[in-house]
Amino acid sequence: MKRLMLLGGLRYLLPLIEEAHKLGVYVVTADYLPNNIAHKFSDEYCNVSIVDKDAVLEAARSLHIDGIISHAVDPGVVSAAYVAEKLGLPFQCSYRAAQILQDKSLFRKFLSENGFNCPKAKGFNNVVDALESADYFSWPVIVKPVDSAGSKGVTKVEKREDLRNAVETALSASISKNFIIEDFLDKVGAQSSADVFTVDGKLVYPAYSDQLFDPKAVNPYTPAIEIWPSSMELRFQEDLTSQLQRLVSLLGMKSGIYNVESRVCSDGKAYIMEVSPRGGGNRIAELQDMATGQSLIRNEIKKAVGLPMDEVFAPVYDGVWCNYILHSSSEGTLVSVDIDESFRQKYVRDVGLTVAPGAHIVPFTGANTSLGTLFLRAETREELDGVLDNIDKFVSIKLS
Repeated sequence: MKRLMLLGGLRYLLPLIEEAHKLGVYVVTADYLPNNIAHKFSDEYCNVSIVDKDAVLEAARSLHIDGIISHAVDPGVVSAAYVAEKLGLPFQCSYRAAQILQDKSLFRKFLSENGFNCPKAKGFNNVVDALESADYFSWPVIVKPVDSAGSKGVTKVEKREDLRNAVETALSASISKNFIIEDFLDKVGAQSSADVFTVDGKLVYPAYSDQLFDPKAVNPYTPAIEIWPSSMELRFQEDLTSQLQRLVSLLGMKSGIYNVESRVCSDGKAYIMEVSPRGGGNRIAELQDMATGQSLIRNEIKKAVGLPMDEVFAPVYDGVWCNYILHSSSEGTLVSVDIDESFRQKYVRDVGLTVAPGAHIVPFTGANTSLGTLFLRAETREELDGVLDNIDKFVSIKLS
């Protein structure tokens, strides 16, 4: 029986555990929080810090695993790549490539040195150096940890006097205590965040979405809505696909799933913003699988444990799909999440609540403060836009 190690224990791993079990794969979940929900569904739990790559390697060796994945769990990606390389297991990329992709400062440097469209950016590890470099940038700027996901610790800074607070916010959200400052790119249309898939170094499944934000949220840079297919002009999608293929080739990337963030900016150029060798958070792969009839999740598991993959090809969407992130702008105790029944029947394809009545709810500042997700489907983008414009009529979050 094949043995798969999944790093982390969050709800995002449940569909991977279910799919692995369908394939007859034994699943070990690993982190230092034994009460995380995924451990209740895996075959075995391993108590280890997923950011300690050598500890994960020691555990993986003792458990005789055949594959390792850090799906939607950003802190475990570098450890997973390290373990895979040490044990000769399949992974999306080398350990060094994972280090570059997972560190926003290293990634910006790599993009710039290799002629990709890239904002002016610089990495730091302290407040003083950052303040002294303020003139290097074209303001406004974005300040963010080099190693966090889900928009945690990210701040747009308009005025120099606000830079110190933004740096301190980024440092507080960084595991390595490193952060990056970069020119703010004024986007045209929606940013994209989607999962793509490569096979033997070829990008066979390019995907783009419209990632929208809630301007009323405490953190207005936290994604609140994701829509497939993207409204991005086809020429920009083709340009990004070409850029991504070049990136895959330069880094010697192999087979597997990647979460990609990209955008078109007011300078008329398309930019790769982030590429991570893992599935994205907010259940992106689940939605894309539902919308296209393919299974990135199943193929990622098969790849990881050395089973032959199904054919993977460019996605074709069955209608227009939306991942609506349930969130609150207020703090309180959750009473209920109420969904109009006719709305549910017509548009809702999945409800994934991550909190229960009685839970303490805080305002939406990042993916970790959401209440869960709704998968919605409409026939056209116009129909979906109309639904989203009136979503408060159909979905009610009640707090006390």
